[in-house]
Amino acid sequence: MSETFTIHIDGQEIETVPGKTILEVALENGIYIPTLCHLSGTTNVGACRVCSVEVEGARSLVAACSMPVNAGMVIRTDTERVQKARRLIVELLWSSGDHNCLTCEKNGACELQDLVYRLGIEQPRFKINPPGYPVEDSNSMIVRDLNKCILCGRCVRVCNEVQVNEVLDFSMRGSDAKVGPAFDADYIDSNCVFCGACVDACPVGALTFKQARFQGRPWEIEKVRTTCGYCGVGCQIDLNVHDGKIVKVTGNRDYGPPNYGQMCAKGRFGMDFVHSDRRLTTPLIRKNGELEEATWDEAFDYIAEKISTIRDEHGPDSIAGFSSARATNEENYLFQKFMRAVIGTNNVDHCARL
Repeated sequence: MSETFTIHIDGQEIETVPGKTILEVALENGIYIPTLCHLSGTTNVGACRVCSVEVEGARSLVAACSMPVNAGMVIRTDTERVQKARRLIVELLWSSGDHNCLTCEKNGACELQDLVYRLGIEQPRFKINPPGYPVEDSNSMIVRDLNKCILCGRCVRVCNEVQVNEVLDFSMRGSDAKVGPAFDADYIDSNCVFCGACVDACPVGALTFKQARFQGRPWEIEKVRTTCGYCGVGCQIDLNVHDGKIVKVTGNRDYGPPNYGQMCAKGRFGMDFVHSDRRLTTPLIRKNGELEEATWDEAFDYIAEKISTIRDEHGPDSIAGFSSARATNEENYLFQKFMRAVIGTNNVDHCARL
């Protein structure tokens, strides 16, 4: 067991262990420290400095998300000096981008917006000067508006460290700095696999889900936890539902295994079929050259008759079974058991191999 020691945060005596940061200890003890660049499970970079705190004996403010705790450390998170520094940082971020909350899809779920309100900032003291980047709308899944980007790097770290796709990184310097794929390419022209992890990680409206545009404000959305049905992994997902319709699918890192909030492109963007007017909702049997609706009993009797006839006339190996990744592991097991034990053939395959 690691040796424990005591630190003080805002006058509260706290016992902790080596290796933790000030932010981690504070959160564990219900002490609020704001963050923007911090993303649990990725490298602590201390980029935005919004989490700056006073440490007794330190020459300047320190970033709580990357400063490890030491025995006897005395920390103050809410002094006038700290509040002034946070306001300055937030005002600079506000003034350097186009943060128009009226049309922003993140309105009501924007971490920068929450900080502006919490710090009581009515207007930045600096002239608002957005960079004027064109909005990237070239794919059907993700909208990228770099005018709202605060360069926190969360999308870069989740792409490189969690998903390990290594598509995103910083380019240029100073006021020209920006985030994106290599050679400033659009997502659609890059190696992006459209897992959507970058959108979930973005604290502002720089990255948003295209299909959710104007489909419901965050406070109107009901999140329904469920298991993704696209394969047998069992990924836990949140269906974002508004007026009985799935608006988008998001991850939740708090759910834990098996996916820890991460998803593939199918699980993230492949739910359009649920509300498609082309979706089959009843069995169809071809009669006199035309597909006609039938009951499930009629469909099962028809299938059983046809399979039995083919097996009896041509033998079991004239029949092959092709299963679906959309089915559960248990359903796929029963299917292959049916093919082998009932039909009498080993001609069984699965679409997940393709």
